Amino acid sequence: MLKNEEENHDHSGHSHLDDHTYAQENHGAHAHHHDHEAHEAHAHHQEQEDKEPAHGHHHHHHGHDHGHSHAHRSYKDIVKMIETADFSDGVKNAALKIFKKIGEAEGRIHGMELDQVHFHEVGAVDSIIDIVGTAILLDQLGIASVKSAAVPVGSGKIYIDHGVYPVPAPATLEILRGVPIQKSELKSELTTPTGAGIVAVMTETFENFPTMKVEAIGYGAGTKTFPNHPNVLRVVIGE
Repeated sequence: MLKNEEENHDHSGHSHLDDHTYAQENHGAHAHHHDHEAHEAHAHHQEQEDKEPAHGHHHHHHGHDHGHSHAHRSYKDIVKMIETADFSDGVKNAALKIFKKIGEAEGRIHGMELDQVHFHEVGAVDSIIDIVGTAILLDQLGIASVKSAAVPVGSGKIYIDHGVYPVPAPATLEILRGVPIQKSELKSELTTPTGAGIVAVMTETFENFPTMKVEAIGYGAGTKTFPNHPNVLRVVIGE
């Protein structure tokens, strides 16, 4: 997940996310971030059974579930939360752009206006944490630009509200219009709508690892385990 990647980086650098993304710092640095299965799940779509269980529990503890297990949070509510929070304008703008990208994709798929879009509550909470957390980290690290390699989305099937769909899920594919997707034989969902939204909005260019002086490296690991493939998102910051 993008949000963990950069935790231990000092702010000195530019960043390269090694799953497929590079970011440039204010002094001309690059962050390159490769997102092999890096990004976890979200809006309107349940994870595969083997997805990390941690995301599943929350709604059992919410007292306001009133007997229907699908509490929802509207796009408008999320925008209001971000706008009224105590973040810098740069963080707010980045988070709002990412949510708008995801909301527009969901709206297009479901044939509704952006203002009508709702997210499942549990997925919405996860998405808010991932997206706002990523915006804060990129801001704190002083990343001037982000570059990414092609995005690996995985293959196989995924279970969503409307039945069984091939990977990538419809929302993920919609969000990644215009973004190079990397072929993968791995039978799993490697990129979710949340991860796709972050990469699509924050990345300036998609390319192989750029020429850069590496300053800091961070890894964010997912909970799924694959026999021949690390379930890790790597972020590299440099100039």
